[in-house]
This record gives sequence, C-alpha cells and structure tokens, in this order.
Amino acid sequence: MSAPAITPVFVRLKLSLLRNGLRRSGAQRVAYIASAVIALLFAVLQMVGLIALRGQAHIDALVVLLTAVLGLGWAVMPLFFPSGDETLDPTRLVMLPLRPRPLVRALLAASLVGIGPLFTVCLLAGSAIAVARGGAAYAVGVVAVVLALLVCVAFARAVAAANVRLLSSRKGRDLAVLSGLVIAIGAQVVNFGAQQLGSSGLGELDPVADVVGWLPPASAIGAVHSVSEGSYGVAAAQLALSAAALVVLIAVWSRHLTRLMTSPDGSTLPAAGSAARERTSSGLGRLLPAGRTGTVMERSLRYVWRDPKTKAAWVTSLAIGLIVPVFNAWQGTGSVYFACFAAGMLGIQMYNQFGQDTSAFWIVAMTISSTRDAYVELRARAYALLLITLPYATLVTVVTTAMLGDWRRLPEALGLSFALLGAMLATGAWTSARFPYSIPQEGYKNVAPGQTGLAWISIFGGMIAAAVLCAPVIALTIWLNVSAGGDDWTWLLLPVGAAYAAGLTAAGLRLAAPQTARRLPEILGAVSKG
Repeated sequence: MSAPAITPVFVRLKLSLLRNGLRRSGAQRVAYIASAVIALLFAVLQMVGLIALRGQAHIDALVVLLTAVLGLGWAVMPLFFPSGDETLDPTRLVMLPLRPRPLVRALLAASLVGIGPLFTVCLLAGSAIAVARGGAAYAVGVVAVVLALLVCVAFARAVAAANVRLLSSRKGRDLAVLSGLVIAIGAQVVNFGAQQLGSSGLGELDPVADVVGWLPPASAIGAVHSVSEGSYGVAAAQLALSAAALVVLIAVWSRHLTRLMTSPDGSTLPAAGSAARERTSSGLGRLLPAGRTGTVMERSLRYVWRDPKTKAAWVTSLAIGLIVPVFNAWQGTGSVYFACFAAGMLGIQMYNQFGQDTSAFWIVAMTISSTRDAYVELRARAYALLLITLPYATLVTVVTTAMLGDWRRLPEALGLSFALLGAMLATGAWTSARFPYSIPQEGYKNVAPGQTGLAWISIFGGMIAAAVLCAPVIALTIWLNVSAGGDDWTWLLLPVGAAYAAGLTAAGLRLAAPQTARRLPEILGAVSKG
C-alpha cells in the first residue's frame, strides 16, 4: 500500500496558517489585511510600471538587476525575519515519520502559497513582459518566471534549513532584531545609487547587468531578453544555469533536512563552559572605576553587547550616524556640520534609560534609597554612554572634515557636536525619570501597547529641548562666521562647546536625580509593563 501524498496536506496547512491570521482582534485583523493589500497593490503597480517601460533603452539591464535583488531578498529573508513564516522551521516536523524527498516537495509547494510568492510573481512577470518581443520570447518568459520563482523559494528554504539552529538561538534573535540596521543602510545605499543614476542615466547599469545576467535567478529573465535579440544559444545557456541552480539548491536543502531530522541538537552543549569562562573574566571591570560607578558602567556596557534590542539600537545609531555625513560628503553636497548627526543619533541612547532594563529594573530600584544613589546611577550610565559616543562623534567629525577638506571648520564642528551630545545627555536623564516606558522583550515593537504617547514625549520632546539648549553655541557659531574677523576666533568653539556640554550634562543629572529617587514606584510600574 503506497503512502498518501503529503503535498496537499502541507498546502492546506499553509492556507490554514494564512487564514488564522484573520482570527485576531479587530485592530490586528485590520493591520494584517491592510499590510497584505498594500503589498499586493505595490506589486501590481511595479508590474504595470515595468510593462510601461517596455521598449525603453536599458530596460533589460534594469529588470535583470531587479530580479537579482529579488533573489537576494529571498535568500536573506529567513535570516532577518525567522518568524515571518511558521513553516520555515523544519525541526517542528522531526517527530513525524516523513522522508526528506517527499518533505522537500511538500514544503516547496507550500512555499508557493502566500503574499511573498504572489508579490514575486508580479515582479517577475512584469520583468519578462518588459523585455519580451515575439512569440518565442513570451513562451520562454513563462518558463523563466516559473523557474526564477522556484529558485527564489528554494534559495530561501536552503538558507533557512542550513541556519535553523542559529535562527532558534539567542544569536539568531540578535540577527533578526538587527535587520533594522540592514534596512537603514540599504536605504542610504539605494538613495545614493538612485542619485547617481539620476545624474548619469540607466546606461551605467549595463556593465553590471552583463555579469549579473549569468547568475540565477536573474539568468532566467536574461534568457527572455536573449531570445528577443535572437540569441537562442545564449538563452538556452542562461535557462540551463537557472535550472542547475534549482537542482543544486534542492539537493542542499534535502541534505540539511536529512541532517536536521536525524541528528540531535548540540547547539547548547558548550554554553555552560563558555558562560563559566565569561563569569571568571573581569577584564572590563578592571578598566572601570571602583564602586557603584564602575558596576553600573559595566552593566550598561554589557546590555549594549548582550541585549538584542539595545544592541540593535546602538548598532543602527552608529551606522546611520556615520552614513549620513559621509555619504553627503562623498556626493559633494555635505557640510562639516552634518557630522553633528552622529552625536544626535548616539545621544538618543540616553533616553528611557530605565526602560532599557525592562522588568529587571526592580533590582536596580532596590539599590536606590536617596537622591545621591540616583545621581550616581544616572552619572554612571552617562559615563558608559560617553565611552562610546565621545570618541565616535569625534571620529565621524574628523572623517567628514577630511573628505570635504574643510579643516578650518573642524573646531567649530566638534564644539557643536559636543554641545549637542551634552544637551541630549541632560535631557535624556531627565526624561528617563519623568517619562519612562516599557520596551517589550519579544517581537519587533520598541514600545509597549498604550505607552506610545510617553515614548513620543520622551524622545521628541527631549530632542526639541536639547536643540533649544544648544541655541547659545549655535548662535555663537553663526555670529563668529558672519562677523568681521570672527573666523580667527572660531577655534574657541571647541573648548566652549566641550565646557558647555559638561555643564549641561552635570545640570541635567542633578535635576534628574531627585526626580528618579522620588518617582521610583512609578518608574518601576511603567517599565515593567512589557
């Protein structure tokens, strides 16, 4: 008696998972439907736009690169969004009597159901139609779209199966949370590339497309263009490359599935030994001040390294703080004052200090019994932040100045950066005590439900106050630059800005300390809601 086919079962399972997305609260159901509709609408508009470009010069290069980016997106999607598809984790099936080959077929079929595959089909179909000319090209286009879609899906599945142990570990969750960094950097790169193409035209894409057109899944769409040009041999080779890639990816996927279904998970075996070694290491503590100050600094720095959301916020701020001034300087449209962006992005990390501790803040609260304790706690947190932000803001300012060659303005740019950093440390300490909010430990939300208003007041209100506090240094900078002979005295802005920043920070900590000591129960209740 032959075993029943499991492919229809897995397809129905995927449909059930999609249907269960509608069985939520009213707000969640609306958000789910709205996101799906927006994604599909965007895909349809993209397809229509590609078809409208049919016959334009260099359209072949554009669609080939678009398909390559689409394939890359499918490859990295499991790494950054492991919870986006419940069927990506095959370890949930290890207790079932399933063989790898039928399981691969069933999972591949289930993977073709959903918004992502439909979005991909729209883009691939628009790309194929945009470059197809003649009946043969359209026939090859149908094969190319199916083949490219299968390569994308198999690529995602192979990557997920190869990294499933990582994705279910703490490091995998760190990687998922850090997806915001990739999106932020990618947005800046895309913006820079779009500006370059806008000035030089799509012809700049041709050399890259000539190479990428031989890489699956882009080679499948490249085959449609080759048929339109009458290069049937080239088209056959490009389709063969995509087909071979599909076979290889399925083989790799099947091998990893077999390993996952038959071998034990030993990913956590060395954890105890490594943790013991880490506990005995006190190298960081030896470099910090003694007493409570050093203890709080070490704890804050360990949060930056270990806590996924704190790490994500820091790495994103570090990256964007460098990208914005450097990219603008690279394009010749920047200014040394753009370097202040680094100080501003890093200064945000001072806001909601106690919310970053989440429910563990009660341990800290037990050690605060006076205004002096609160002051030392806040001061140590500011010191830990300064260990990273002060040298980094200086480095970004120097790099931006070097790229622009405007060394005369380096002292005033540094002075402004230091003043902004000091103002944000001061306002961040005060708003941390007055407007604390909880940061959920799970998921991608950074604010607990019902506390969005507090977050807006804390961050944006604090940033506005910081800008107002920086007004004297800004006014002095403007006055020295517009007054006769003022250029000879702009170097004073560096010590003035540094001294002003130190004064602002000290004043902000002094004002925030009594607020923290007096409002400990309210702070504890606010940050423990996540």
